[in-house]
Amino acid sequence: MKRLVKIQQIRERLRNGGSSIGSWMQIPHASVAEILGQAGYDWVAVDMEHGAVGVHQLPDLFRALELGGTLPLVRLGEGHPKDCKQALDAGAGGVIAPMIENAKQLREVRDACCWSPVGRRGVGFSRANLFGKNFDAYREEAQAPLLVAMIEHVRAADHLDAILQVERLDAVMIGPYDLSASMGIAAQFDHPDFISLTKRILAQAQLHRIAAGIHVVVPSREQLDQRLAEGFRFLAYSTDAVMLDRAATHKHPWMADQKAAPLAFAVLESPVGR
Repeated sequence: MKRLVKIQQIRERLRNGGSSIGSWMQIPHASVAEILGQAGYDWVAVDMEHGAVGVHQLPDLFRALELGGTLPLVRLGEGHPKDCKQALDAGAGGVIAPMIENAKQLREVRDACCWSPVGRRGVGFSRANLFGKNFDAYREEAQAPLLVAMIEHVRAADHLDAILQVERLDAVMIGPYDLSASMGIAAQFDHPDFISLTKRILAQAQLHRIAAGIHVVVPSREQLDQRLAEGFRFLAYSTDAVMLDRAATHKHPWMADQKAAPLAFAVLESPVGR
């Protein structure tokens, strides 16, 4: 898979008002990545914040995702320059930066992700450019990876207009659990204050023509369609661990009466298809 082509396709679709649906990965195993990579998503974010993923595991996870034509992204543990460099040098096509609260913070992440002259990320041989073999071809990608800012704290709402005007920002994504927790209403997604704030974030993003996204954590085609109808255009559909748990804990009749019964395997409905 040519990462730059995939990056450009997603970026162009978002700029033209279209949507992009991806998923989330916390289990650091290449077979899981291969399954998600073949599921039809535009991208899959490997979670370096809450997932037990080591930097040394990224190349194999990325290779497995790319086999299915899916762009690997990384949700950074922090926006530290070292985190950005290691993720992108390993072959990520972009980053999802957590806990962005102001424009200065986002610009620092952007600069840490881009080679000069756009940014200040260190230049060198790495897996991303096949250890120098594709060095020249990688220059354009190295100056324009996908950049997504996570809006996860109520403080970010006060600086949202400035955040949305940061050059080279592709999308903002609401982190519903952290955002609601910062409001003192953790996971109360039906709370009027949470609903009001998410609508405000969406409206401001639309005003600036920046794609707004949100994480649909519980796998539900209905909820995904609802978010798309509301105007969200950059959506993460569940996580590998949540989807596995939902399938594994489906209540079958034999669990109650210990009688063998046919299993119902249609537990999850894929939201996307090739």
